[in-house]
Amino acid sequence: MARASYSTQKLKLEKEITKLQKQMQTLQSKQRAPVIASIVRSMREYDISLEEITAALGRRGGGARKAAAKTTKRVIPPKYRHPETKATWTGRGKAPRWITDAEAQGQSRDTFLIQ
Repeated sequence: MARASYSTQKLKLEKEITKLQKQMQTLQSKQRAPVIASIVRSMREYDISLEEITAALGRRGGGARKAAAKTTKRVIPPKYRHPETKATWTGRGKAPRWITDAEAQGQSRDTFLIQ
């Protein structure tokens, strides 16, 4: 008996959630419509093209679209190279084991510098 009660309550709550989500979407669309109309009015008033808006959103990340914007990493050229394995290191961050092992044996980092 308890299981049937759980299932019916769960179903009832899921229906209520769906109903509330639809109400929220309706409210959002009602709130957005005047804002969009205002933006279009301003674009016409100042003769702003859609391409200009798209370019401006691309430059600034566009708020919610900022997370989707591409991030570019600067490539740092390697500064050191192991003569046998050809492994490289930029000189940033923690030194690789082949550098620390060589230094422990008395060699200098300068012997691994890329010319």
